[in-house]
Amino acid sequence: MTTTTPNAGPRFDVSLDAAAPCPNCDSRGLKIFYAVDQIPCHSTLLMQSRTEALDYPRGDLRLGFCPACGFITNTRFDPTVHEYSQRCEESQGFSPTFNKFARELAVRYADRYKLKDKVALEIGCGKGEWLVSLCEASGGRGIGIDPGYQPSRLQSPALNRIQFIVDFYGPKYANLQADFIACRHTLEHIGPTLAFMRDIRKTIGHRKDVVLFFELPEVLRELEEGAFWDMYYEHCTYFSPGSLARLFRMAHFDVTHLSVEYDNQYIIMDAVPTDGPTQPRLPLENDMPRLNRGVDNFAKVASTIARKWTDMIKGAHAKGEKVVVWGSGSKGVSFLTTLGLAREVEYVVDINTYRQGKFMAGTGQEIVSPDFLKQYRPDHIVIMNPIYIPEITAQVHAMGLRPNIVAV
Repeated sequence: MTTTTPNAGPRFDVSLDAAAPCPNCDSRGLKIFYAVDQIPCHSTLLMQSRTEALDYPRGDLRLGFCPACGFITNTRFDPTVHEYSQRCEESQGFSPTFNKFARELAVRYADRYKLKDKVALEIGCGKGEWLVSLCEASGGRGIGIDPGYQPSRLQSPALNRIQFIVDFYGPKYANLQADFIACRHTLEHIGPTLAFMRDIRKTIGHRKDVVLFFELPEVLRELEEGAFWDMYYEHCTYFSPGSLARLFRMAHFDVTHLSVEYDNQYIIMDAVPTDGPTQPRLPLENDMPRLNRGVDNFAKVASTIARKWTDMIKGAHAKGEKVVVWGSGSKGVSFLTTLGLAREVEYVVDINTYRQGKFMAGTGQEIVSPDFLKQYRPDHIVIMNPIYIPEITAQVHAMGLRPNIVAV
């Protein structure tokens, strides 16, 4: 039987990596504050067998903080190990909670920028659900580009107004002109962030009426909560509202809207092109003191949280109690591999039918449907995102189960 190499656990180092320039502002002197060795390089790629999951290639995580701009990056990130393709399953579209948020966001932006007779381009559109919602709400046209797009997954009258391209976005697609450019949960997967944004600015050219909309995870909450499960190999870059705005202003954009939404988990940002760098003017941009505190305190907070979860799950296992994790995506992979939990958790639950029957990268648990719990009858369910507690609790109670339900 294939076995996984035990993880030595997370380390909370404080050292300087002066040789590594910040990909966000090009300054030197990144401060390494968090390290985990040999974690899976992919967490959204579908693993077809336990052997494949246990043997999947691994890499090291070294999170470096830039004191100049507040950016956080994995200094050990190697983009060549990734396989972003149609084998990836990143969709959150099976959750009613998430779908409500995403659809309301699409309606908001269709109305805010009057997109009825305009073209919307989504960079990193995934399976295309949000772009379809946007075009349904606006009546406008769309272009989506992503290496993981699958045409068989969507049905909508708006599809005849949308062009999908199965590829990575880059300079070769400079011909794709649009009035509205969206990029949701993609920038955190891109290492050279400043170069990427400068490419987009170059593509826009002299047009000043183009609007950019970016959505991505918010790192201040992760730092302050000690959320080590939100730190994983696929996310090579981590932004606060301020560090994201500083990137855009340096790349010749003016940030016109900046907010934190979805239970303080996501940054929502709008920007427009300018002829040169712009100056900060929004309240959320002034976050360097909070970032410094978050980085300085992360070691203490995260190590305490990690011990709590390890003790809880291993203690339950020792008493013969069954623990399942709910959420097989990146958070679940990071949680299990960082804590080295393979034997103690036998199954991971996910409502995404495309993930069911597959296996967790690094630790090898089978991914099962919620209905599986009727026969398995777990004693504890650990939810990987607290925003889904009401949704999951209602589903579990409807099955006649009353386990201890907790969330990270």
